[in-house]
Amino acid sequence: MKCVIIGGGAAGMAAALFLAEAGAEVFLLEQNEKLGKKLFITGKGRCNFTNACDVDGLLSHIVTNPRFLYSSFYGWDSNHTIDLFEKLGVKTKVERGNRAFPASDHSSDIIRALEKRLREKGVSISLRTKVSEILADTDTDGKKKIKGVLLSDGTGIPADAVVVATGGLSYPSTGATGDGYHFAEETGHRIDSCRPALVPLVTQEDYIPKMQGLSLRNVTLRIPYGKKKEFKEFGELLFTHFGISGPLALSASSYIGSALEENQKSGGNGLSAFLDLKPALTEKQLDDRLLREFGEAKNKEFKNVIPGLFPASLRPVMLELSGIPGEKPVREITKEERKNFISLIKSFPFTITGTRGYKEAIITQGGVSVKDVNPSTMESRRVGGLYFAGEVLDLDGVTGGYNLQIAWATAHTAAEGILKNQE
Repeated sequence: MKCVIIGGGAAGMAAALFLAEAGAEVFLLEQNEKLGKKLFITGKGRCNFTNACDVDGLLSHIVTNPRFLYSSFYGWDSNHTIDLFEKLGVKTKVERGNRAFPASDHSSDIIRALEKRLREKGVSISLRTKVSEILADTDTDGKKKIKGVLLSDGTGIPADAVVVATGGLSYPSTGATGDGYHFAEETGHRIDSCRPALVPLVTQEDYIPKMQGLSLRNVTLRIPYGKKKEFKEFGELLFTHFGISGPLALSASSYIGSALEENQKSGGNGLSAFLDLKPALTEKQLDDRLLREFGEAKNKEFKNVIPGLFPASLRPVMLELSGIPGEKPVREITKEERKNFISLIKSFPFTITGTRGYKEAIITQGGVSVKDVNPSTMESRRVGGLYFAGEVLDLDGVTGGYNLQIAWATAHTAAEGILKNQE
């Protein structure tokens, strides 16, 4: 049995490995000069390769089409992924939030282990090799059937099965071109609207850049979007020269992306966002704390009391937005002013106007419609012998190893699907 895998990223290498381990003749085609180019920079070069939670935990962190992944995740969960790399000689570790990494903190260990095993199993790896077309014929029963692929140099490679694992559009510097979407469209598949996801967000207000470099932990970000929808999550956020980044912003981008696009298309001013700077305290508890602070410093000016409440770069912004004169003695601050200040702490406002685009996006949201793919095999419902795996599909999760788990699991399902079809 001859299988062609288009794309030498996480999903492509995994699919090639699973097939080769089962004895298939495998051709892995990668347009870059090396395998795993995007995998190399994943997790800031540390490679958070999965999340060590159970299947329910995995599914609960998938943003788009989680139900499609039932078969894949139950067939290949995070324990399988960790065991695979341990068997390939990569010692692993699990950190906060169940995030799994190579113990060395080097993504190159993951790539090297996969490539070594692929070569041991006789996989034909072709680098700097670009596919121009997927070849398919129509059988006598009227159904399209895969025949192979055509390379950009005119060479044809016949195949019993082809796996498209070309990734998305994020990080174009790693060679992401969206070729997989073209292959899918040319063979009759629908493409769900694509947008950058897990990407930093651009904000409108001039006071946000003033806090550039400030990282806030243990805060809650809330963004109402769509009809009665709301993103609300606790975690860490980073202020930048353009807006916000960090785990909270990246996760939010995956949920609000579509609503943000619609807002921009309709000429809107962006989405309102709110930050609870003290989520562990109720408004009553905050009021009690302020009264204590003010009581211990009755004759101090307001600007000299708030340093104990906020980091340095946040203080002038809070002072500006509070509307309370900095020189005002705290003994003269009214109950109404105190109430408004508490509201500011619990709902620090700003406006999200856009994203930083594919250049800074970790993943692509959208892709090959899962309606055109069998979730039990990853085989196309439109072309027999054609399979999809990884980011090229309309599947995505939040940060924490979930997107790479999608890659490994869908690659495993595709390989199993191919093997079953050949029995």
